[in-house]
Amino acid sequence: MPIGRTHSVSLLGLQGAIVEIEADISSNLPAFVIIGLPDAALGEARDRVRAAATNSGCSLPGRKVTINLSPAALPKHGSGFDLGIAMAIFGAAGDVSSESIDRVVHLGELGLDGRLRPISGVLPAVVGAQRAGFETVMVPTGNEDEAALVPGIRVVGVASLRDAVIWHGGKLDPVPVDPILRPGSHSVQDDVLELADVIGNDEAVDAMMVAAAGGHHVFLLGPPGAGKTMLAARLPGLLPELDPAAALEVSSLRSLAGFPVGSTLVTRPPLEAPHHTATAAALVGGGSGLIRPGAAARASHGVLFLDEAPEFASAVLDALRQPLESGVISIHRANAVAHFPGSFQLVMAANPCPCGQYGARDSECICTPMSRRKYLGRMSGPLLDRIDIQLRVNRITSAQLRVANESIRITTASARHRVTVAREAAAERLATTPWTLNSQVPGAWLRGPHARLSAATTSSIDRALERGGITMRGYDRVLRVGWSIADLDGAEHPTADHIGRALYFRKALSA
Repeated sequence: MPIGRTHSVSLLGLQGAIVEIEADISSNLPAFVIIGLPDAALGEARDRVRAAATNSGCSLPGRKVTINLSPAALPKHGSGFDLGIAMAIFGAAGDVSSESIDRVVHLGELGLDGRLRPISGVLPAVVGAQRAGFETVMVPTGNEDEAALVPGIRVVGVASLRDAVIWHGGKLDPVPVDPILRPGSHSVQDDVLELADVIGNDEAVDAMMVAAAGGHHVFLLGPPGAGKTMLAARLPGLLPELDPAAALEVSSLRSLAGFPVGSTLVTRPPLEAPHHTATAAALVGGGSGLIRPGAAARASHGVLFLDEAPEFASAVLDALRQPLESGVISIHRANAVAHFPGSFQLVMAANPCPCGQYGARDSECICTPMSRRKYLGRMSGPLLDRIDIQLRVNRITSAQLRVANESIRITTASARHRVTVAREAAAERLATTPWTLNSQVPGAWLRGPHARLSAATTSSIDRALERGGITMRGYDRVLRVGWSIADLDGAEHPTADHIGRALYFRKALSA
């Protein structure tokens, strides 16, 4: 009897690898064997497939069935191989066209009644199939809209195993079933908050616009009620719309994390705000079997907000140091290494002391100097040195409130327009380089002949470097922020005032 052969996709991070599914039916006693490094969920496919086939009216042969998942050395996880395993068996038995199943990638989990259940990670799996040269994928009806977001590939949505057999030439009569659909969820497209709601704190609003223009990381220090969370929540609204490649990547991360994607790609930058009890695996990603993206990966092309940052475990915070530098999150396991994008903007907020009142004009701090140093010392120096903008945020007074109520405040739409124009100016200046944002430009380039500023312009940071007020990394980061301020102001080059403002944003905590 011939061997049935079809294909599916195994995901490692966001990368999809094609898996060839082979089925052999021998004349031995009835048995069902799966080989090729399946995990526990995939190993249980033998029971799901057998029950689904029986209840769909197309029972499996009463002989030994051997399923080989190739390449055998590649670890395979999850229940998304069920449909492909069933099709390979029917191909070996001659119940469907072998040529038809061989040119189609199958994705989907089988229920015992034969219906197909939606699975997570369909979007990156279909992208992997397209890059491998396949033209057709078959997915559960509940994943059809999501799979159709990938251009240039034919998507076949089926509600049941019986429908899949019929599509591949099986001699069965159609039986209508109710498809299993994924529950809807609140879309990130609607999470755009109004910047004009921020009263007072014009300096902090300006800093957030600079951060948005250059893609800079931000640290906000201030007492409770100063507006740190309010400012951080509005940063994604200041960022431009995602380009098609970024939208596909953000949507793929949501799909892999198990969130419904819907019929349109995510076009607004995401905001992730994990609780301070989050583990390192929850923040950067991990898992004992299938490696899932953490909050930092899901925040790629958007904002990762860590409120009450000193309450996070020090080891969890330090896990962000590598992605902050490289823009890539790498998760190592004994048999594989998964890579996720990590090009997020980090915003950390913290109280100045355990009681939160140190430096507040209207309250008295009860903390000792030692407890204050110990509290903020939970955030390591190397991590803070990677934060471009470090700003103190104070509560506004009643007088400031009256003035703010009478003044015209900038809206989210206006600020986003200014940020977009500034980013376009930076992209034009960096057109011949691999970078598009000021935060990505290495210091050697900024200090080199391409962008070197005069000694008079950089005199403030030169003195700060000589006195030990900033490190060499901090020097370069001030230059990057200075360029972002200049781009926001429409200047061709930063002036001494721009560099001075950038240095203030870097050293405001010690001011």
